[in-house]
Amino acid sequence: MPRVKGRLQTGGALAPLVWFKAGGPAEWLFEPKDEDDLQDFIAALDPAVPVMALGLGSNLIVRDGGVRGVVVRLGKAFAKVDRLDPVTLRCGGGASGILVSSTARDLGIAGIEFLRSIPGTVGGFVRMNGGAYGREVKDILVECEVVLRSGERRVLPAEALGYSYRHSALPEQAIVVSATFRGEPGDPAAIQAEMDRIARSREESQPLRSRTGGSTFKNPPGTRAWQLIDAAGCRGLRVGDAQVSEKHCNFLLNLGQASAADIEGLGEEVRRRVREHSGVTLEWEIQRVGVDHG
Repeated sequence: MPRVKGRLQTGGALAPLVWFKAGGPAEWLFEPKDEDDLQDFIAALDPAVPVMALGLGSNLIVRDGGVRGVVVRLGKAFAKVDRLDPVTLRCGGGASGILVSSTARDLGIAGIEFLRSIPGTVGGFVRMNGGAYGREVKDILVECEVVLRSGERRVLPAEALGYSYRHSALPEQAIVVSATFRGEPGDPAAIQAEMDRIARSREESQPLRSRTGGSTFKNPPGTRAWQLIDAAGCRGLRVGDAQVSEKHCNFLLNLGQASAADIEGLGEEVRRRVREHSGVTLEWEIQRVGVDHG
């Protein structure tokens, strides 16, 4: 492994870092000191070694055999939010949705409230075109800065990302180190009221205090994934300690000792039952990474 200024460990545990609290370790876990440390490391790394970025681990199943290659976790150095002009923020790839939306509120920038409701970091939002409550990242993104697998640092305008529903054309293994978001002038009190509304709605409808991964499947055109799952009789369905949430059945839960295989297997059983019941093949929204045991 190349020399680093940050923290590099072999066999780094990933289960404590992901919301499901399940799954195997990273072959190597790297927490870079800053952007230069990340860029230098990636550039010097054997091109055959795969690289994966990890944010808050909310939208992720790490399989029980762990992740080969290097998992890059962006820490505090990548969690800064700076104002560029009255309605524009530059946000580090490791900044949380709550931090970005709260900073925007304090500065009187509206239109970014929806990030309050997405449990993740800027890097994940940009890659997945994260969205909720009628807004998505493509509506506010100006550009993002990435470190490519080659080690090259590049600024990509929003139109280069080929955004569609929960998808971007961001290059594989590229790591988002920052993103520039633009909102509009707003009143901090009104922005806070909208954030409170979003928070209440989430609390009422989603199992936020459980070991979960967020929305499991993408909404098919013209319908909602949870409705199809409910209609197929999957509410409360269990595989081991993995369960379909009774509160919101597009959420999977780890009730305690579920393995990643239990969680993914439950998701596949849900997909099978929905396909048999309605003819619709649900697409995973949660990312599944790593290898099974053996």
